[in-house]
Amino acid sequence: MDIVHEKLKTLPDAPGVYIMKDERGKIIYVGKAVVLKNRVRQYFQSNRNHSAKVKAMVARVADFETIVTASEVEALILECNLIKKHRPRYNISLKDDKSYPYLQLTAEDFPRIVLTRRVIHDGSRYFGPYTGGVKETVDLLRKIFPLRTCRTFAKRPCLEFHIKRCLAPCVGKISREDYMRFVNAAEKFLDGHTSQVECDIAAQMKAAASALQFERAAHLRDVLNAVRSVTARQTIVTDAGDLDAVGLARLDGETCVQIFFVRDGKVIGRENFLLGNVGDSDDATAITAFIKQYYSRAQLTAAEILLPAALADDDAKVFGQWLGVKLSAPQRGVKRSLVEMATRNAAKFLAEESARRLMREAQTVGAVEELRAALNLEHLPRRMECFDISHIQGNETVASMVVFVNGAPDKKSYRRYKIRTTEGKPDDFESMREVTARRYGKISADTPDLIVIDGGLGQLNAALQIIRGAGHQTPVVGLAKQFELIFVEGSSTPIELPRSGQALKLMQRIRDEAHRFAITYHRKLRRARNLKSQLDNVAGIGTKRRAELLKHFGTLAKIKAASVDELAAVPSMTRVAAESLKKFFAAQEP
Repeated sequence: MDIVHEKLKTLPDAPGVYIMKDERGKIIYVGKAVVLKNRVRQYFQSNRNHSAKVKAMVARVADFETIVTASEVEALILECNLIKKHRPRYNISLKDDKSYPYLQLTAEDFPRIVLTRRVIHDGSRYFGPYTGGVKETVDLLRKIFPLRTCRTFAKRPCLEFHIKRCLAPCVGKISREDYMRFVNAAEKFLDGHTSQVECDIAAQMKAAASALQFERAAHLRDVLNAVRSVTARQTIVTDAGDLDAVGLARLDGETCVQIFFVRDGKVIGRENFLLGNVGDSDDATAITAFIKQYYSRAQLTAAEILLPAALADDDAKVFGQWLGVKLSAPQRGVKRSLVEMATRNAAKFLAEESARRLMREAQTVGAVEELRAALNLEHLPRRMECFDISHIQGNETVASMVVFVNGAPDKKSYRRYKIRTTEGKPDDFESMREVTARRYGKISADTPDLIVIDGGLGQLNAALQIIRGAGHQTPVVGLAKQFELIFVEGSSTPIELPRSGQALKLMQRIRDEAHRFAITYHRKLRRARNLKSQLDNVAGIGTKRRAELLKHFGTLAKIKAASVDELAAVPSMTRVAAESLKKFFAAQEP
């Protein structure tokens, strides 16, 4: 703390950002201040009535830095950027904010609307972030406003045009001027100004009808009806214009912020955001942190933000300057009702999340505990490994190993095996002996708490022969397919788990996952073999080109359907080889 006390003497009397670091130099907190000298010193004054969270943070501070800015607004922007970059431990943060999706209206001659998780300064306009339902929004937009979805222009209209999901600007089916009308309408729609969109489309429809462009007028009529059907579902709540109403609720240590988006006096949507590291911070502090992080990346189109708790005067002033909107905590009237509605819905979301969490715990950790009791295991089977065999009459025999930890899949630990000893002859017992020998042939420290064999007593005994022979004492059970009975070592009488219990459901999930993983690998090998056998006699197609074709197209059917240009575009392919391949497929057709 000597360094800290020395730096406290030289703090600047200016606005800026302060950065707290621990003894390893890791950033643990970022904040802004109107006057750095006053704000930073407050943390280290013993007579200050700090919260438990602030006390814990200060106890870990070994050093700090300050960055002076020209104004508090600049300090606020810098603080937001640093929090986003470093994600300090003691800053209140949006949970999983890196994964929130946005809708991007691209900056192209013929713009597209695409789903993205990256916001870059490329001239595009971004809407969001969204926490749910964004794919449904994209589908709705594409039905109402049939903008192009392809990255590059094709030489002929694609299927999207024929099913009336694209206007085909690639082949000149629509002028850029007319296309941009749909783009502007989609932009207004995303902004929530649906009434204006209705008026614009209705005017275009009448103009097209007057010009005897009946096909275009009919299309615009369909678009207008689709917009009206969406508008009819929106609730009229106020005549106050464009608002964001923010609600906040807490339950069992979790904090949720919900925003109601009100445009043209109608609630057009809402989003939920969970906050982390809130601790015992008051509502104003939590809301302040949320505003910094959400509105630093969201495109604000509201004229006013309604809050459930009043901010400090300095914060309200600087936020207003930064965002260019009014921030208020209404105490009565329609605006207060909006905030209370958002708060009630935030509380409802937390209650539903709590119920879902309890259900997940019952299906995972609870199921593991139930399984231990049912099988009379000495230890909790926290790590379970399950094996399955897949083949067709002994061809392309493979095995899968899936891993569940505390009742949930641990996909990074999955393994797949190509069986060598039984190729061409169906022998599940020998296949099981091979895969268990390859996994447990040597004593190691990463053995599981329970091994599950997909199969009955025969497969179980085949696995036990190898596992016990290698010196492992891990419990091993078999799950029979027909009646889902559990076979255990040393007994021919199976155990029947309760049909309604979570233990049986866990065993079914791990068995089904092992089967899915095995059959996926088997199909991949079978496709490769079929492709190889089909292409063995094609001049110019060797091992490398076969592999590249399968990697690019995925299936033999797609390779057959591809054009010469598409085949020639595959890495390692040439036009001569592509033409030879097309001739080969053409000769096979009846």
